[in-house]
Amino acid sequence: MMNQIVQIVLPVFGLIALGYGVAWSGLLRRESGEALSDFVFVVAIPVLVFRTLAVAVFGGASPWGLWIAYFSVFAVMWVLGSATIRRLFGRDARAGVVAGISTAYGNTVLVGIPLSIAAYGDDGAVAMALIIALHLPVMMTTSAILIVRAERRDGVAHAEPGARALLRGLGLNLARNPLIIALVLGALWHVVGVPLAGLPRVMVDRIADVAATLALFAMGMSLRNYGIRGNIGAGLVLSVLKLLVMPALVFLVARYVIPVPPVWAKVAVVAAASPTGVNAYIVAARFRTGEALASNAITISTALAVLSTTLWMTVIEMI
Repeated sequence: MMNQIVQIVLPVFGLIALGYGVAWSGLLRRESGEALSDFVFVVAIPVLVFRTLAVAVFGGASPWGLWIAYFSVFAVMWVLGSATIRRLFGRDARAGVVAGISTAYGNTVLVGIPLSIAAYGDDGAVAMALIIALHLPVMMTTSAILIVRAERRDGVAHAEPGARALLRGLGLNLARNPLIIALVLGALWHVVGVPLAGLPRVMVDRIADVAATLALFAMGMSLRNYGIRGNIGAGLVLSVLKLLVMPALVFLVARYVIPVPPVWAKVAVVAAASPTGVNAYIVAARFRTGEALASNAITISTALAVLSTTLWMTVIEMI
C-alpha cells in the first residue's frame, strides 16, 4: 500500500520540483512562468473543472455533508492559526488574518486536484471540485471582512475602502473569476443534462487532460517568487497546523461525526493536507501586511507536503 501511495505522490511533487528547478536554472524566463500560470488558471483548470461537473455522476450523494465536514474544520483552523500568531508570536490583528488564511486555505487547485485525480480518479475530481466551489469564495469573503476589522483594531489609517465597498468589489471579482465561471457552467450543464460529446468533448478533453501536469509545473515555477524570508519559526508552526492538525480534524469529522461518502471523505483529507495556497500571499500583499509570514508558510508547507500527503493518504487507507 505504501509503495502504491508513494507512486502517486512522488510524480505530483516531482513535477513541482521540476518546475522550480527550471525557474531556478533560468532555462525559461520569468515571463514564461507567469504566462504558463495564466494559462493554467484562466484556461486549463477551469476547463478541467467544467468537464468534471458536466459529466459527474453523484449517485444521489449530497454535497452538504462534505461541505459541513470540511468547512467547519476550515473555520476552526482559521481561528487557531490567527490566535497562535497573535498570542505565541505577538503579532498584530492584521497578521492574524494572514495567519488564519495560511493555516486554513490549502492549494486545492494546483496540488489538490492532481493528487485527487491520481489517487481516486473521476470520483476524486468531483469531490475536490465541490470543495473548490466554496473554498475560494469563503476565503475571499472572510478575509475581506476580517482585514477591515483588523485594521480598525490595529489603528491603521484606512487607505482601503470600507467593508461594503470591499465586498462589492469582491463580488465583481468572483463573478469574473474563470474558476467560478467554470463551476457555474459545469453545474448548469449537469443539471440541463445535455451530453458532452462530439467535437466539443474532444476539445475539452485535450485541454483538461494536460491541466494537472501544467498546474504542477506552474506551481513549481511560481515558488521562486516566494522563498524563505526572515524568521521561519512562525511559518513552520503554521505549516505544522496546516499539514498535520487540519487533516487530522477533517478525518475525524468526516469519518465519525458527519456521514460523508468514503471517497469524498478521503478527498477532504487530501484537500486539508494540501500546502498553503498562494492566495495567502496575494491577500497579504494586497493589504500590505504579513507578506513574509505568508511566503514562509507557502514555501515550507509545500516542501513538507510530500511527506504529509503520503502520511495521510496511507492513514486513510489503513483505518
